[in-house]
Amino acid sequence: MNKTKIKLLTSTAALLLMMTLSSCNDWLDVRPDTEQKEDGQFSTEKGFQTALTGCYLQMAGQDAYGLRLTMTSVENLANLWRINPSTTRYGERDLSRHEYTTDQAKSTMKGIYTALFKTVAQANMIIKNGEANTNVFREKRMHDIVLGEAYAIRAYCQLDILRLFGQVPGGQKEVKLPYSEATSITEIPQYYGFAEYATKLTSDIERAEQLLKDSDPACTYPYNRTYATGEEYEKNTFLMYRQMRLNYWAVRALHARMALYTGDKPTALAIARDLIKAQLPDGRAVRPLSGLNDYKQGYTTCPNECYFSISKYDVQNYTVAFFTDNADNVVASYDENKLAISNEMLTELFDGENIESHNRYANLWNQRLKDASGYLWCGFLRYSYDDEKVSNKELYYQIIPMLRTSEMYLIVMETSNDLAEVNQLYTEYMLSHNVATSLPFESLSDVRTWIENEYRREFYGEGQMFYTYKRLGEKNIKWLKTPADENTYIIPLPETEYDPAGVVK
Repeated sequence: MNKTKIKLLTSTAALLLMMTLSSCNDWLDVRPDTEQKEDGQFSTEKGFQTALTGCYLQMAGQDAYGLRLTMTSVENLANLWRINPSTTRYGERDLSRHEYTTDQAKSTMKGIYTALFKTVAQANMIIKNGEANTNVFREKRMHDIVLGEAYAIRAYCQLDILRLFGQVPGGQKEVKLPYSEATSITEIPQYYGFAEYATKLTSDIERAEQLLKDSDPACTYPYNRTYATGEEYEKNTFLMYRQMRLNYWAVRALHARMALYTGDKPTALAIARDLIKAQLPDGRAVRPLSGLNDYKQGYTTCPNECYFSISKYDVQNYTVAFFTDNADNVVASYDENKLAISNEMLTELFDGENIESHNRYANLWNQRLKDASGYLWCGFLRYSYDDEKVSNKELYYQIIPMLRTSEMYLIVMETSNDLAEVNQLYTEYMLSHNVATSLPFESLSDVRTWIENEYRREFYGEGQMFYTYKRLGEKNIKWLKTPADENTYIIPLPETEYDPAGVVK
């Protein structure tokens, strides 16, 4: 990653830090204090680009996708980590118990909620001013890219508001949530039920697709090249590293994820199927499965199959406090504040799988994490690497996956009624994990059972399992001793959130 980009990220990070220091007592407080800077911020193309970069930096914060919405809090909601009874991480402990009324749990969820809506508010400012100030852009393409990404960011964050705080798809308890298109401090967003909220999401995603389809360099060039030689924008670093942005292909993948969650399986199937087959004009696949080669090279985040990823230069610096600081699978220390799994849990995680050559089993888990009593645990290695031995850290190690090709494969396998298609994709998918299989599925019902287990194996530390349980209405969450119900899956909104009509009916 070049120095120009790093300087832009650093300066914008300072701006974001200033915006997040304000208190968060009610709906009005989750908006960044940008109104008075609006005219100056959006009077130039560079101002729009900086504001958009600020959205990604907000998403990368530890209250959002930099930690809580990928590795810790949302994974504890899915009971994926073994919580030591002596831990001082009380919020994480309470979330793993689904005790949402404790001060620690409420504080944790309020931090997540605030981080998401601060990002949405910033995106709304970009959308508002971008629709009105088209003349500040040197060409229409840049206008459409900036606006398309802003619409996608707004939808990405609010889909997760729905998946966390909304009702269970098809459930009995109705929950109304705010879908924010607000930019003014005096505006209160309108609240919507599940179906209406899904309609708002679809509208934003389709608008993003429309804007990016003919403007995004990712539609023409591979991710490592974003413009044609000699173009005016060749020297514009804003267009670099499209795999770390909500590019056109990422927005399509987001659409498939959203459609599956909201129950529109035909749309989810069609989009995921198209993405798997999608090619660039030169005939190369847009984003093929990369596990086979990525794990071989030590790229445990599978960066080469990411449609969208978050750049996080310090991810290893703080994740060692939660997981393990050793990437070589030698003995490392375990204490009460580590998030780990037991050896028994690892065995159950890969039950029925061929672990002799399985690259996730071999590369994602340090099976020699030892506690003070000499008992061995399994430490998580997805975000761990040897800083002195690797190169290209910014592109291959210091990232957090947000949307991947593997998810598109699982969506097709879950929603397709063509067993032959499912078995073909299953074979390709397992080969990406270095497992040759001669035992395809005999029925679609077998596929459905395997899918839930596979989401757990594939997306550990990426924050997807709780949402999978929720959309399936799963009553038996693995490693949770009591049955789950709708109260398990509906996280209460922060108590100070503005609520004109009552949240749960």
